[in-house]
Amino acid sequence: MNTTTEASSASRPQLRTRPVIAVMILIGGLAALALGLATSISVGAADIRLQTVWEALFRFNPDLTQHQIIWELRLPRALAGAMVGVGFAVSGAIMQGMTRNPLADPGLLGINAGAGFVLALCFAFFPQLPFSQLILFSFIGAAIGTGLVYGVGSVAKGGLSPVRLALAGAAVSALLLALSEGVAIYFKISQDLAFWYAGGVSGTKWMQVRIMWPWIAGGVIGALLLSRSITVLSLGDEIAAGLGQRTGLVKLAGALLTLVMAGASVSAVGAIGFIGLVIPHVSRALVGVDYRWIIPCSAVLGGLLMVLADIGARMIHPPFETPIGALIALIGVPFFLYLARRERRTL
Repeated sequence: MNTTTEASSASRPQLRTRPVIAVMILIGGLAALALGLATSISVGAADIRLQTVWEALFRFNPDLTQHQIIWELRLPRALAGAMVGVGFAVSGAIMQGMTRNPLADPGLLGINAGAGFVLALCFAFFPQLPFSQLILFSFIGAAIGTGLVYGVGSVAKGGLSPVRLALAGAAVSALLLALSEGVAIYFKISQDLAFWYAGGVSGTKWMQVRIMWPWIAGGVIGALLLSRSITVLSLGDEIAAGLGQRTGLVKLAGALLTLVMAGASVSAVGAIGFIGLVIPHVSRALVGVDYRWIIPCSAVLGGLLMVLADIGARMIHPPFETPIGALIALIGVPFFLYLARRERRTL
C-alpha cells in the first residue's frame, strides 16, 4: 500500500509555490495600487491635495472646480490605466503558461498590431463608429494578428520555438504597422493613429471605462477559473493529457480570454507593449509556478505598473506628457533582449 502511494505521488509533477509570499504581494500590492490611484488623481497640470481627492470621492460638490476635474477627468483616467495594466498582464500570463513560451506577450505576438490595423481601417472608413463597436473590431484585429503570427511561425522548419515565434511576431507586426501607416497617410488620419500608437490614457472618459470594465473583469474571472488547468498545461501537453486534461479546450478558452482582455485594452489606450511580458515573469519569480497565484499577482502588479507609468508620464516633462508606451519600453526592451538571449542558449 505504501509502495503504491509513493509511486503515485512520485508520478505527479511537484509544483514550487510560495503562497505566503503571494498573499503578501496581493495585500501589499492592493494597498500600493490604492495609494497609486490616489496619487494619479492628485497629480497633473493642476496639483490637487490628497485630502481634496478624498472629499471629492466621498462628498462630491459639483460647484467646486477641483471636484469636477477629479470626477470627470482624473478618476476615469486612473481607473482605465489600472484596468489596462490588469488586462495586459493577465493576458501575458495566460499566453506564457499555455504556450510554455517565456517570450509570449500581446505586443510581441501580433495582438496589438492586428488590433491597430483594424482600428486604422475603422478610423478611415467609419470615423463616427462608437467605442462600443470599436472595441469589437479591436477583438477581430487581435485575432487576425495572432493567427498570422502562428501561421508564419509554423511554416518554419522545425516548428514553433520561443525565438521563432518572437521573430514571426516581429515580422507580422512590422507588416501590419506598415499597412496601418499606409492607410493613415492615404486617408489623412495620421494624427489620430499617431496618438493611438504612442499609447496613453489621456482623454479617457467614463463612457470608455463603463464599456471596458466588464470585458476586463470577465476575462480576469475566467483566467482565475482556468488557472489550475493552465498550471497543468504549463508542464507540457503530454503530461497534461496524461492527467486527463482536455488540452485543446483549455487552449481555446485561454486564447479567447487573451483576445478579450488584450483587445479591450488596446482599443482603449493604444499599443502599449511589454506589460504582458515583464509582469508574469516577475510574479513567477516571486510566487512560484502555480498559476492560481501567478494570475492574481500579475493582475495586481500589472495594474500598479500602469498607474505608476501614467504618473511618471505626467511628471517627467510637465505640463507635457511623455508617451506611456515609451516609458514602459525602457524596462521591457532590455528585459526582452535578456530573455531572448537566454532562450537562444537553450536551442
